[in-house]
Amino acid sequence: MDSKKVELIFEKFKQSNPIPKIELNYTNHFTLLVAIVLSARTTDVSVNKITKELFSIADTPEKMLDLGQNELRKRISSIGLYNSKAKNIIELSKILVERHDSKVPTDFDDLVSLPGVGRKSANVFLNSGLGVPTLAVDTHVFRVSNRVGLVKEKDVFKTEQSLLNVVLKKYLLYAHHWLVLHGRYVCKAQKPSCDTCIIHDLCEFEGKRYNIVDRP
Repeated sequence: MDSKKVELIFEKFKQSNPIPKIELNYTNHFTLLVAIVLSARTTDVSVNKITKELFSIADTPEKMLDLGQNELRKRISSIGLYNSKAKNIIELSKILVERHDSKVPTDFDDLVSLPGVGRKSANVFLNSGLGVPTLAVDTHVFRVSNRVGLVKEKDVFKTEQSLLNVVLKKYLLYAHHWLVLHGRYVCKAQKPSCDTCIIHDLCEFEGKRYNIVDRP
């Protein structure tokens, strides 16, 4: 995609939502990381339903360890992969206490070494929790960026690297959020809402769907 068109896309996102926020609820860096781990293959809405009570009693690694894996598993049993997520959260809490003075590390390599924290989760934490201008590629970002033509890649890692090359630095802090929200509410997987899309005139997707006959 032409660089000027890329800039126009993100400028439209910025004008529509100048300071987008992550939709997961959290109270500190630890609860943000836990919420991110819980959100794997699960909607933010589902995660927020269980974390309100969970974080009221376990908002530090020590408190999470006191809660224990069995009790944690019960409290998150309404979401997918809750068994493995409970195990990972308890294990990462133990590592934070033993190796990081009970604090979530700010180094990417340290983050991805934690149980349940992959490349995407680490980037989400760095971006949303610490304001690092980086770009996490989840299913929404992967779909939207390749569908509209920002990049043309076959896998998540190459998509991340290509986006980092084409997105101007002035947009990078919020680029992940704009793409996620656009994919979640407008450019949906099965039925993209092209009629309400603010970048429909810039999008290069050949399968655009319009309900309004005279829409360009």
